[in-house]
Amino acid sequence: MDVLIVGSGFGGSVAAGRLAQAGLGVVVMERGRSYPPGSFPRTPAQASRAFWAPEAGSYGLFDVRGFRHFDSVVASGLGGGSLIYANVLLRKDEHWFVDRQPLPGGGYESWPVTRADLDPHYDAVERVLTPTPYPLDRPGYDDLPKAWAMRTAADRLGLEHCLPPLAVSFSPQPGGQPGIGLPIIESDNANLHGVTRRTCRLCGECNIGCNEGAKNSLDFTYLSAARHHGADLRTGHEVLAVRSAARGGYEVDYVLHNPDQEDLPASRGPARTLTCDRLVLAAGTYGTSHLLLRSRRQLPGISAALGTRFSGNGDMLAFAVRTKDGHGAHPSRVDPSRGPVITTTIRLPDDLEGQDNSGFAPRGRGAYIQDGGYPAFVGWLVEAAALPQDAGRAGRFLLRQLAAHTVGEPAGVSASLAGLLGDGALSDTSLPLLGMGRDIPDGILVLRRGALDAKWSAAGSAQHYARLRAALRAVSEALGGRYADSPHWLLKRIITVHPCGGAPMGRNQAEGVCDEFGEVYGHPGLYVMDAAALPGPVGTNPALTVAAQADRACTRLLEKGGSPLPASSGATAQASGTYTPHSSLQFTETLKGNCAMGASDPRAAERSAGREPLCARLTVTIDDIDDFLERPEHLARADGWIEAHSLGGRRPVTGGEFHLFGPGRTPDQRELRYRLLFTDAAGTAHTMIGVKELAPAGLNSLWPSTTTLPYVLMAGHLAQGEDHIADIVAAGTLRISLPDFLRQLTTFRTTGPRSAATLARFHTFFLDELRQIYNWRITPRGPARRNPA
Repeated sequence: MDVLIVGSGFGGSVAAGRLAQAGLGVVVMERGRSYPPGSFPRTPAQASRAFWAPEAGSYGLFDVRGFRHFDSVVASGLGGGSLIYANVLLRKDEHWFVDRQPLPGGGYESWPVTRADLDPHYDAVERVLTPTPYPLDRPGYDDLPKAWAMRTAADRLGLEHCLPPLAVSFSPQPGGQPGIGLPIIESDNANLHGVTRRTCRLCGECNIGCNEGAKNSLDFTYLSAARHHGADLRTGHEVLAVRSAARGGYEVDYVLHNPDQEDLPASRGPARTLTCDRLVLAAGTYGTSHLLLRSRRQLPGISAALGTRFSGNGDMLAFAVRTKDGHGAHPSRVDPSRGPVITTTIRLPDDLEGQDNSGFAPRGRGAYIQDGGYPAFVGWLVEAAALPQDAGRAGRFLLRQLAAHTVGEPAGVSASLAGLLGDGALSDTSLPLLGMGRDIPDGILVLRRGALDAKWSAAGSAQHYARLRAALRAVSEALGGRYADSPHWLLKRIITVHPCGGAPMGRNQAEGVCDEFGEVYGHPGLYVMDAAALPGPVGTNPALTVAAQADRACTRLLEKGGSPLPASSGATAQASGTYTPHSSLQFTETLKGNCAMGASDPRAAERSAGREPLCARLTVTIDDIDDFLERPEHLARADGWIEAHSLGGRRPVTGGEFHLFGPGRTPDQRELRYRLLFTDAAGTAHTMIGVKELAPAGLNSLWPSTTTLPYVLMAGHLAQGEDHIADIVAAGTLRISLPDFLRQLTTFRTTGPRSAATLARFHTFFLDELRQIYNWRITPRGPARRNPA
């Protein structure tokens, strides 16, 4: 098969949808079962089997993991974490994509991608998941006390707040009028369950599975599209190990689970095996990291960074208890069981932004606070938990009934029962508060007797948690309530639902397991497309960032083509069974200039009154330095973005070539030639073709020749040799400024063996070419030699 995808969460589902739509043969293996609307557990009997523990015969939705210093909850089912998350789709803050930010315990947090890199992919994911804020301004939806309470608290504290985008259908179709419990009009792909979905009924059950189908979870979106385009979605398939195949591609060992056989432990029979050309690991932070750690010996040369950069995304749970009105005299209703689980976000700025972080908390790394909700039946549990403190109510009820029975008078049972139940003030006036932020990614995932273990505690992020607790306390007090830590925190533990890291991406093999596109160093065709690839915390809810990064990785995978990988591609198979990865090199350049729509000549465009700014940021990658130096065209890949107003803003380059010192018009000329494919915001395909012409001349022409790029924009996506068949739609000139050139020199990265030698070979090649073109000679210093004649 072309591609096998392990896991169906925000990475795996996006990969399945993108790659199947592109025509590749796709198989998705998901260990859990499918959950159509109406199948999520609600009764006590169902809830007892709602946990993932195959060794005990339980194949449920919730995988609860306990580690030494923290606990964690993840999902097991077709659609992964989207089945139990709280629907929030926020982008990672631009300033939080840090580059070599020092960590307290040593080392750095580095993100090899930027917000600009991900913005087009954020856009793409949002078009599929169609998030929309809670319609607080609409009749029937405006009675949502917890949303108003959060807004009040943020205003009193002077903090930024918003109604975040939620992947929830409040109306039957995007842009329609919201209504509760209305049938949802499906897209052309329908939904793979074949069960009618209904709009949100504000029941607070998002985190335990939406039985209405109102959540735009991955099974209704990407996975339904994937099946529509021919993907094979296999539930009950748990992958145990992966390895490189001798003839290229990868072999995957897996076992089958039968969730219908409740209470029967998982079969211990022999594993089955499938072979694939490309393998996408998207089993979540724990699943993917565990697979790679368990398969380490079968993936020789995998980075030593495997297992590192683990983070809990700064997750923290607290409570605002018994909130009061503005005068502090009467209880204030917040009713956490009404509405989606999360409706409102409060943002704590980060020192990186240079803003005042307000006076209630110390300065530090950024964070978010969100309201929490829960189903109505949880309110009964909350009140029951308070009964020991209100034992007087029970005593009074019993005394009244005993007295009435003794004197033979009719008992006012209704009034007595009302007194026994109380006014429900605790559950109605108390609100869970969810915190998350930029904690320190200093955790390590390891194998302990074959099981996954984590070496991590909150101590390394003490400053983050102190600041976040202070903010949570301030929100509670702003609502007139009492602040209460979660029981976990009282035991110096946390609970995280957003684990990140374990197979982090990095700029080279020493820094990360995979590159910025998720491809594992030294193992071409093996990708990590889930939260395991994140090199640090997202800071806000990670779902959208994981999905956008997977979308970006799929673009790269498709650019490379879908043909099978030979065993020698990207790595050389040795007789011993080990692999020697090729050496690669990468650098990034920024070009700024102008664009004149309708112009066909770059020189004329420079004088056009209608020109506008255009900027490009390109990452040039040489996958194999040996192959690059041997071939006369010296071809490299170019990725990145092009930005101009007339093109619809920043547009990703979906296919790019860069020829260094290719043949010019005459034998003594050379060209630096760019061919960049992209699509504008209106969906129109374009090809940018630019050429830097280098011809013999004095050294004073060296700088302008190598930093000035005249270009044309042509209609369509054009391959080499097709330039003459398309129309020119715009032209202009781009330049590299001196500051940008100096920054470019800091972006050189190498991977594979002999990194220093690879960089030296490239620079030697580059300088030698310039010397030949410009007749550059270096005259040794010292006394002049006598002419022997």
